[in-house]
Amino acid sequence: MKNLTITLDEETAHWARVRAAKQNTSVSKMLGQVLQELRELEDQRSTAAERFFSRPTKTLQQADKPYPDRDSLYDRSILR
Repeated sequence: MKNLTITLDEETAHWARVRAAKQNTSVSKMLGQVLQELRELEDQRSTAAERFFSRPTKTLQQADKPYPDRDSLYDRSILR
């Protein structure tokens, strides 16, 4: 384990001490848990992004057909 010194304003430090006491732990352990959860979340997001972007791309249209024009996509005769 590594030691780390952090600086907090008085109000935040008081809140952290009260919160840690309610959880029956120390501020140091509570902060360590929070940082570990953030690291795990970042790892999960990175893994999900890698999986998503490693998928093969799909063709949006057939080669012999043009894309539809804007007017046909947004034609709403009910609004006229």
